[in-house]
Amino acid sequence: MTRNAAGVALLAGVLVLVNCSNAWADFTPGGKGTGSETQVDGQQKDKTLSATAGAVVFDRSKNGSGDSAGPVVSTTTWTPPACYYAPKYSPDQLQKYLEPIWSAESTGSQWDLEQRNRYVNGEPYKDFNKDKADKGYWWDSYVTQGREGDPGALDCDKPIFWVDKGDPPPANIPEAITPKMLAQLAYAEIRVPSTKVDLAPAGTTKVNLPTWAWLDTAEFKPVSVTARVPLLGVSATTTAEPVSLKIEPGTEDATTYPASGVCEIKGGRIGEAYAKGKSDETPPCGVQYLRSSGDGSYKLRATITWKIHWTGTGNTGDDLPDGTFGAEQDVVVQEIQAVNR
Repeated sequence: MTRNAAGVALLAGVLVLVNCSNAWADFTPGGKGTGSETQVDGQQKDKTLSATAGAVVFDRSKNGSGDSAGPVVSTTTWTPPACYYAPKYSPDQLQKYLEPIWSAESTGSQWDLEQRNRYVNGEPYKDFNKDKADKGYWWDSYVTQGREGDPGALDCDKPIFWVDKGDPPPANIPEAITPKMLAQLAYAEIRVPSTKVDLAPAGTTKVNLPTWAWLDTAEFKPVSVTARVPLLGVSATTTAEPVSLKIEPGTEDATTYPASGVCEIKGGRIGEAYAKGKSDETPPCGVQYLRSSGDGSYKLRATITWKIHWTGTGNTGDDLPDGTFGAEQDVVVQEIQAVNR
């Protein structure tokens, strides 16, 4: 049996969904109630501000909230990592984990022998590194919550390895946790508000009548999530800031304002609220429908683009791919009725 197949099968049997709000002061790799057996609620339905996922702790206290909040979707093909390596076992814990597997002989005698040689007989580790029990940790793979069926989760197929405290993980293991990878994991935890726009006229408009669109900018402030590995003393904060609103009328028989349909955020505002006396003005953000919606309605879609960047341990940081989050709303468009006298 390969390391990958064995690891995935074993991992599937031990993952338990648990929320954790403590400070992890008593965290030990592989211990009961620690990151080796917990996973964050990726949907965040419980509204908790802190949760664990593997060896990672997420602080969501500055994240978007509300029933209509949702995750951003990358504007590129990039996705956060489906798996990663981080501390999981002490020497004693690794022994308690592996020896029952070897005794069961379910993984094949050849594989068991190779494992014993690797971790017990000095090829390259001896007696599970018990002589270094307070000097480092055994690192193993974790699957990112919600990515269990993703082919990318199979990329973490390296055998369990040792890293001394203060040392970087091996350079030939790109999935080993780093501040940048923490930032990418935090990206998946970002939640932003709904993008339902205010319209004037509201709900029902008229053919050829400019309809103003705007968003309550008080709800569209930067949001952020911090991810950290307490054992390693590393962290990263990923921040999303709104930059533009895209209006899609739901029909080709419409004109958008501006023509691109993209309303840039200016002066902290997205669009402009309609006010009495502006009926003859062109809205800075909005839509004009050219045909009635008949007995139904058009599905107007409003999508916010969020600029996403991160900072982390070592004062490193960079941009991550922009993210979007959108929502649809019904707009009824009626013909203007002529009055016959």
